Amino acid sequence: MLVLVVLILLMGLGVGWSIGANDAANSLGTAVGSKVLTLRQAIVLIVIFGFLGACLQGAHVTKTIGKGIVPLDQLEKQASLYVALVASFAACAWVIIATHWKMPISTSHSIVGAVAGAGLAIGAPVKWKVLFDIFACWIFTPIGAAILGYIFFRILQNIFYRFLSRRFIKSLVFFLVIASGCYVAYTWGANDVANSVGIISGVGVLSPRMSVAFGGFAIVFGIMTWGHKVIETVGSEITRLLPIMALSAQLASAVNVHLYTIFGIPVSTSHSIVGAICGVALVRGMRVLNFRIMKDMVLCWMATPFISGVISYLVLQIIKMFIKI
Repeated sequence: MLVLVVLILLMGLGVGWSIGANDAANSLGTAVGSKVLTLRQAIVLIVIFGFLGACLQGAHVTKTIGKGIVPLDQLEKQASLYVALVASFAACAWVIIATHWKMPISTSHSIVGAVAGAGLAIGAPVKWKVLFDIFACWIFTPIGAAILGYIFFRILQNIFYRFLSRRFIKSLVFFLVIASGCYVAYTWGANDVANSVGIISGVGVLSPRMSVAFGGFAIVFGIMTWGHKVIETVGSEITRLLPIMALSAQLASAVNVHLYTIFGIPVSTSHSIVGAICGVALVRGMRVLNFRIMKDMVLCWMATPFISGVISYLVLQIIKMFIKI
């Protein structure tokens, strides 16, 4: 039993690391792409505000991941530990592969699919209504962010260029891009830390407060070591971003994710920021979007919960051939 607990903690670290590596771009990738911040400056700010979000509001979504999909606290102890271990492994493996490809996928999709797959493998009761509600929110996340991004860009364009002087605009926009990016980092930490430690909390290995701090540190390590890869994709490969576009996209994404976080719904900050960027870009017309990279992203988004779920299901079935669960 002790070995299982240690392995679960190690896999939790792995998931947290992979989240930091893949999702760091969601916060200030647009600020880097619009040349407001350097990559190094962006990473420092993401570390600080992502950790704050995890510690201050990360508990909301942690409950959903830990107990809302498969009731881990109601399963036999050994079974719940194996579900936690295998789900963490499956989620981590797929996120690392996507990060290597520089593809901003959803770590929320990955862990939710993995938990459901592991639950099915041991015959645990999967809460399908909760899963359906989460899936519905996943569809609306990029759409809502795109609408907000479009609206915010229209409003900010009118305010800045109609009422403010050119010299004042540049300084103000640069400051607001950084501030809104920090807000995105905060909401990302609050929503995504559950992907790392929700199941650790659900099986009772760590208390909810300790789990959130544990996951926050793991995410910080991922940001610092490999976070630069996907930042390049989000920051510059979807469309060319001007500072005011970055501001609009970041503000739209942050508001979007924060609303879901308050209700404890694990959504994708990757979907949110990419949707927001697309909404902002549409103000200038469809031609400015890189549809090739967007097509690859959408395919990865659709595949993520199913791939992680299948990995989780198959690994647990193999384990059951050798160990009675």
